Amino acid sequence: MIKNFFSFKILSLNNKFLLNLTILMIVILSVGIIYALFISPPDFVQGQSVRIMYVHVPSSFIALGIFGFIGLASICNLIFKIKFISLMAKSLALVGLIFNLISIVTGSLWGKPTWGVWWAWDARLTSMLILLIFYIAYILSWKLIKNYDLANKISSIIGIIGSFNLPIIKYSVDWWNTLHQPSSITLTSAPTIHHSMLVPLIIMIVGLLLYSLIIFLMKYKTELIKLKFSKKK
Repeated sequence: MIKNFFSFKILSLNNKFLLNLTILMIVILSVGIIYALFISPPDFVQGQSVRIMYVHVPSSFIALGIFGFIGLASICNLIFKIKFISLMAKSLALVGLIFNLISIVTGSLWGKPTWGVWWAWDARLTSMLILLIFYIAYILSWKLIKNYDLANKISSIIGIIGSFNLPIIKYSVDWWNTLHQPSSITLTSAPTIHHSMLVPLIIMIVGLLLYSLIIFLMKYKTELIKLKFSKKK
């Protein structure tokens, strides 16, 4: 029942709704970018390079969040046989891959002026690279395996195995002596970042989350149509 209701709601979305959502995203991201580039102050240690944070942190947050959902969806698919949720995960995977890649690239750009190197086999960076490999494996399993049920099963196994990497990414800065700084924003304590930097960071997170939602809605709608079409065949 939940599947049919959710699928109906997605399929009934019109272009006006997506257009309004896109306009809202553009407004929020425009405000966030202006705030991040021109209003927020430079860091007293890192200087202007700290502005990379406003793309790097949201990208990392979204990449981790999406794969977390993929892991949960994979468990629901394999153990509880809730197959439609794996279709949702499939629709989100490419967005997660893109943000994972952006996180690594911006981290490298940020690392050069901060650490003096473009790349270091730091625990946080290495575990994010491993996450990227799991994203690629998950997407390729859907692309290369023609049998839907087999692709669904193998991608779910990849999603579950890959999710074990998430706590390693999260706590790598605490478990090992790494170059990467500890998290400035956590769910269990007050943020250690100044409000002049926190505000644009939150705005950018909201804007990029909206972008992720828009892409997901369009992708999921396409996947539902393809699935219905294949069943009719």
